[in-house]
Amino acid sequence: MKLLIKNATLVLKDGERKADLLIENGRISKIGSGLNCEGKVIDATGKHVLAGLIDMHVHLREPGFEGKEDIESGSKAAVAGGFTQICCMPNTNPVCDNAVVVSYIKNRAQQVGLLKVHPIGSITKGEEGAALSETGKMKEAGAVAISDDGKSVMDSNIMRLAMEYASGFGIKCLCHCEDINLVDGGVVNEGYNSTLTGLKGSLRAAEDIMIARDICLAESLGVPIHICHVSTYSGVEIIRSAKSRGVEVTAETCPHYFALTDDIITTFDTNTKVNPPVREERDRLAIIEGLKDGTLDCIVTDHAPHSAKDKAVEYNLAAFGMSGLETSFALSYTYLVKSGKIPLVKLSKLMSANPAQILDLDGGEIKEGAVADLTVVDLNKKWTVNGEKFLSKGKNTPFNGYEVYGSVEYTIVDGAVKYKNKGE
Repeated sequence: MKLLIKNATLVLKDGERKADLLIENGRISKIGSGLNCEGKVIDATGKHVLAGLIDMHVHLREPGFEGKEDIESGSKAAVAGGFTQICCMPNTNPVCDNAVVVSYIKNRAQQVGLLKVHPIGSITKGEEGAALSETGKMKEAGAVAISDDGKSVMDSNIMRLAMEYASGFGIKCLCHCEDINLVDGGVVNEGYNSTLTGLKGSLRAAEDIMIARDICLAESLGVPIHICHVSTYSGVEIIRSAKSRGVEVTAETCPHYFALTDDIITTFDTNTKVNPPVREERDRLAIIEGLKDGTLDCIVTDHAPHSAKDKAVEYNLAAFGMSGLETSFALSYTYLVKSGKIPLVKLSKLMSANPAQILDLDGGEIKEGAVADLTVVDLNKKWTVNGEKFLSKGKNTPFNGYEVYGSVEYTIVDGAVKYKNKGE
């Protein structure tokens, strides 16, 4: 199997380069000028080629909640968004807390055959926060990390043991940081807009306290830790301080935290309801600064698809979450690169190289000999977000009507084209 991408601008780890790229047997065999190939040829004139995007925080809902999403629909949405690898969280039914469910997810993803799907096992059985799941057996079956995402492990000793076990097996705990007692039923950021709307607010401190706790544990134990979906300016400061002390902490954020503020909740559109909540301008700017200076290591979607009935209720009763796989790259490019905040090389690092490094995945770089997972994008193409056109079953996005730049034209996995943009 051969594939030649001609006249491309390659986004490499140290800069951009105009070149042809030859793929043979699922690997990049040669990068150069004037290359020829007897196989398929893609003319990428005017387009950029990035190392395949990797999303280390996705909810695929299968098994158990296939009405919201399943592995096939989620995979279709992922390749349409430019992703070549995704990692799915364990809050399914049954919870992914054992090797059987891990194996089921991997087998289903291989049957679908669109991209690489890596299961994340739960920290505790049933995500109930009481007894540890069988970390070693889940890793053996293919889990790449453990998390109780959607919930914090409130028992600090259980969390300590989880970190030690995970480190012993060479994987990381991905920490959902939320003091549920302090949240106390809050559904939006506590501040001016929660008062204005009458919606119950959740303090930044509910997130920050658990970020600090998990960093303290990691520092005391001398083990690595990863913090999920950071949304607060103070959380960024806590992580920055820990890194300056040499703590082995990595962290992620999502496009809605650097593109939006909680002004969006004044519409009472339930598509704006997410956990942790979208916060204020101070937080938004701090998130961008954290991405610029390396405090925050990667951008994820926290793709949380829901059916229409989950959102077509009053705000307090609506499900938390946004469908994000098909808008993540364009939002990130528009709000970070096109706006002049970071260069494209940095965005590629945040959405590909760093996730690969954090979870020890094969991918994240364009070089001869590397796996041929690639995302071809047209940065000049402007388009309007329309959730009804999503390939995901989850049409729930707060970005309906937003004009963005950066269209995914091809998604290539192991040298095979898995998505081609056919236009409107």
